[in-house]
Amino acid sequence: MKINHSIIGIVTIALSLTSLKSDAQLAKEKIKLVDSAINYYYKRGLFNGTVLLAQKGSVVYQKAVGTNNAINGKPLSMESSFNLASISKQFMATMIMMLQEKGKLQYDDLVAKHLPTFPYNNITIRNLLNHTSGLSEYEILAIQKNNTLDTLNNDKMLALFAQYKPDLKFEPGTKWEYSNTAYVILGSIIVKEAGMPVESFFQQQIVQPLKLQNTYIHYLNMKTTEAPHPTRVFGMDRVNGQFVSNDLIRLDGVFGDGNVYSSAIDLLKWDQALYTNKLISADNLKQAFTRVTLKDGTKHDYGFGWVINQKDSIVSHTGGWVGFRNLIERHLENKLTAIVLSSGNNGSIMKVISGIIKGENPKFPVTQLINNVKLIDGTGSPAMDAEVRMIDNKIYEVGKLSAFENETVIDGKGLTLAPGFIDSHSHHFGDLEKHPEAIPTNNQGITTIVIGQDGGSYPMDTISDFIKKKPIAVNVASYTGHASLREETMGEKDVLRMSTQEEQTKMQAILKSEMEKGSLGLSTGLEYEQAFYSSKEEVLGLAKVVSKNNGRYISHIRSEDVNLDEAIEEIIEIGKTANIPVQISHIKIAKKSNWNQSTAFINRIQKARAEGVNITADVYPYNFWNSTLRVLFPNRDYTSLESATFATEQLFDPTQSYLVHYAPITSYEGKTISAIAQERNESTPQTLMNLIAIASDFDNKNPDFKGTTQAIAAKSMGDFDVANFIAWPYANICSDGNAGGHPRGYGAFTRVLGKYVREDKVMPLETAIFKMTGMSAEHLGIKNRGIIAAGNYADLVLFNPATVKDNATVQNSRALSTGIEMVWINGQLTYKNQQATGNYPGMLIKKQ
Repeated sequence: MKINHSIIGIVTIALSLTSLKSDAQLAKEKIKLVDSAINYYYKRGLFNGTVLLAQKGSVVYQKAVGTNNAINGKPLSMESSFNLASISKQFMATMIMMLQEKGKLQYDDLVAKHLPTFPYNNITIRNLLNHTSGLSEYEILAIQKNNTLDTLNNDKMLALFAQYKPDLKFEPGTKWEYSNTAYVILGSIIVKEAGMPVESFFQQQIVQPLKLQNTYIHYLNMKTTEAPHPTRVFGMDRVNGQFVSNDLIRLDGVFGDGNVYSSAIDLLKWDQALYTNKLISADNLKQAFTRVTLKDGTKHDYGFGWVINQKDSIVSHTGGWVGFRNLIERHLENKLTAIVLSSGNNGSIMKVISGIIKGENPKFPVTQLINNVKLIDGTGSPAMDAEVRMIDNKIYEVGKLSAFENETVIDGKGLTLAPGFIDSHSHHFGDLEKHPEAIPTNNQGITTIVIGQDGGSYPMDTISDFIKKKPIAVNVASYTGHASLREETMGEKDVLRMSTQEEQTKMQAILKSEMEKGSLGLSTGLEYEQAFYSSKEEVLGLAKVVSKNNGRYISHIRSEDVNLDEAIEEIIEIGKTANIPVQISHIKIAKKSNWNQSTAFINRIQKARAEGVNITADVYPYNFWNSTLRVLFPNRDYTSLESATFATEQLFDPTQSYLVHYAPITSYEGKTISAIAQERNESTPQTLMNLIAIASDFDNKNPDFKGTTQAIAAKSMGDFDVANFIAWPYANICSDGNAGGHPRGYGAFTRVLGKYVREDKVMPLETAIFKMTGMSAEHLGIKNRGIIAAGNYADLVLFNPATVKDNATVQNSRALSTGIEMVWINGQLTYKNQQATGNYPGMLIKKQ
């Protein structure tokens, strides 16, 4: 029955409370704003409950909206009794204080003195009252050890702790950590020392003296013949436009941490009694409102059942459990009381009302409704007719929905709405400095790019600082690059060797730190020079660091052509040995003699999966890649005519492979290697070697050159293999693109939808969307994105499946895709009518 701290809010009400002068005028305007908030939240399904404001014991505002249950509910009233959840703790604390005054116990008594089966001999009643006991939560133990038909009660809970004696989280009194277990144990102490059921003692000592009409304790399997209280409210949640029941569960046979029911009117009586000696002495009550002092002398803002804001002289508590969200807040100096009781799964109005009382400008959530769409939700499920409602940056509801009053409604015109596409292997980040509108990604429906690929990455702090200073129109997540770790540790000019043990230890420490800052895991580019000389031991050591930190491994494997078999075995071994999910970057077969053998390679990977290795892949929908000319020499023998000849015959088709960047001789850009060879009056292998030599010389003579010296779009894959890898059930889609050069930078995802889905019918549309969204999120370990479901981030793309198409080519690599009609990122529209909207809501996504 834990405290709920959910917070939602974006739209600021224009009225400035701080500009108001007199207290009377201030109170009037605050009440007006509270009423506006209640109406706004109620009409949007965000509040179902009662609110009461009082000053010096007199009610200055009260309102009840909604019903008392989800099925044929009756209208709520100010007398309606809600499950107070954790607000119950202040009543339990008060009953303990009463027993202390009766001489039945002392605060510093050991708990075991009163409950002999309690298995810890160093926890006091005071530790229970102020959450310094170190006890683990009983909910976890009960779920693990009890069956689903067994209703828990206080005696059973004590028996579980006596039998299993879970380790304390810390020595009692040395730390503060909120504990429901502690208050359940206090409930048991009350029963023992009062000599009667807790509900009877509660009735005698609190309900009757205060003349409370709608306050009582109710828990499952109570020994009572009385009918349910007529004012009882049943818990419920709002789910996709409808309220559904969410009331007591099998853990609710316990009392102490919750299950006190009360109304707003009764809670005001309770509040007023706390200003008197009616229940307990003033000196004793002070302890409830005194901050706990830990053994090292530090203090924490909690007393006996109350959160204490000493600076503002406020004591309060929230309560959240099943379908209830509640608040009681007492401003001691001006005797102001705020009570919010609700049945629903959204407690955001509590913060709004509390803020209004304190003079803050309220922020109300913004909702938008997208209707008239075919929804593909990113799970692979069939498309369906549905509406989607966003609230601020999240998805609020999905289903048959009607527009709220004054709500923004977007007509989907019968098109398809899908989760925003997640590019699991991207190089687009470098373009965002000059072009934060992110047209290359938005135009193909990408809302999240995952960078730090092929072993090269930025530090997480650098990425975070960049996004804070430069708002962008795409989300970013990142791996930590193996080559970058090598360069930082070994020196940028000294990576063409194996690392030492000391260097490996330093790399591991940096990687651990980066993962703590949100890196998804480790990326390698083992085919590239900066990492080519690394040992398997080095890579495995880093992979084990990732495994310990619940991350993932993605790799441009050591060979995609000559030694492909060995490279696949290496990544399988890394996954098996490090016990870590591994992903093959842009899987391909780049050696002509192996074309059309993708099924055999898939079979090998499937065998590894059957053996327990969580190995997956991503793939882009082209039969040519984009990289440097040097990767065409697996043995790094760039002056070997034999190797150059092998490359032209087996590793790429020079008649269909284009230089997309070539700084030394820009006139070569856009020409095939064969055409350049003819122009130079050389053999193709000789030209390949010369182009590498000229580029190397250019680099040596221009050390300050910024940009790409040389890059080739090389045709080296068979169409059957590309389609087969795309169709493999464990391959998600990626671009491996940047903002120019290879057309994949502008059109990878739309090419899948146009060519491989609509034209070639390689897979159904729902499967393709799954491979771009839900599957990608799963492979990356990204949560709350990739699936259109309530609570997930509102990354969405609206497209026309009949017209969606990539238009980028090698000759015109920046041509925009067609058929992508709208893109939302974190609830904000970023792309419409092939143009940026000027919104920059992109976020840094961190490992969770």
